Amino acid sequence: MAFDLAEHPHRRYNALTGEWVLVSPHRAKRPWQGQQEEVEKETRPAYDPKCYLCPGNERAGGEKNPPYTETFVFNNDFGALQENTPTGSFEKSGLLKAESERGICKVICFSPRHDLTLPDMAVADIRKVVDLWQNEYEELGKLDFINYVQIFENKGIIMGCSNPHPHGQIWAQSSIPVEPAKELVQQQNYYSANNRSLLHDYLAIELEEKKRIVVENEHFVALVPFWAVWPFETMIVSKRHFGNLSEMTEAEKDAYADSIKKLTTVYDKVFNVSFPYSAGIHQTPTDGQEHPGWHFHMHFYPPLLRSATVKKFMVGYEMLGNPQRDITPETAADRLRSLV
Repeated sequence: MAFDLAEHPHRRYNALTGEWVLVSPHRAKRPWQGQQEEVEKETRPAYDPKCYLCPGNERAGGEKNPPYTETFVFNNDFGALQENTPTGSFEKSGLLKAESERGICKVICFSPRHDLTLPDMAVADIRKVVDLWQNEYEELGKLDFINYVQIFENKGIIMGCSNPHPHGQIWAQSSIPVEPAKELVQQQNYYSANNRSLLHDYLAIELEEKKRIVVENEHFVALVPFWAVWPFETMIVSKRHFGNLSEMTEAEKDAYADSIKKLTTVYDKVFNVSFPYSAGIHQTPTDGQEHPGWHFHMHFYPPLLRSATVKKFMVGYEMLGNPQRDITPETAADRLRSLV
């Protein structure tokens, strides 16, 4: 019997983090009698007088939103990081360590409309979101105590989103967080050894094989990574090698907005619901160092597995061993691609 990636259990290497994922294609046929989620209410008004994020409304912290007509950004009233945190540390026996962490947390409303998620918005309006992301990356990155700017979105109740008004967040902080730090090491090591970008070389393989590509335009590719963990996990990767939003051309920003629109629209078609996910941009740290190996990309981590009510749980073996998935990345990509 010959080994087959589509049929037999195997491990896949994540070149971007140096970690592994267990793939078990044969388990996709197992019956499910476990927990099922409630489908989120689909119909929302264009304006909700009780929403903390709608134009003109009062936020939970007491501030009143302006009557904004496009994007809107403000400091998070309940941010996980604070700008005025005093410098300090704690250490005992080399085993107990703590360090103060300064930072700034912001909220970005994508639109004044309470009922429009990214796939519902016009590409031109998503482009305005991209422009705001770029501006915030630049302005926060200029601060001497900010060494990394993490832009992300949690979409949907089951992803812990506390407000249904479509919005994202920015956490800018004085250290480089764990996930981008792992990617930084892998990308820099590859660049040092090969004088080329890891993701640029990886993308060349994907463009040749075409097995895991979902959507593509002149400047970006949205694909299911060979090492994907979540059932319908994807990544938007730039074709040109650059590190951050500030290095994009105007044409690339348009194409990036187009990629986000097309990918999220496909997501909503998978189970005919507003598809929940956590998504975020990984770009160069703002620590003043050179990072020639860093290649711009954006991750999408959606939890839904079999239907709109069955999601993937990262428990048991995933918590104690390493991540595991049932459907192969190739099967997931084929499903998504068929909905373009």
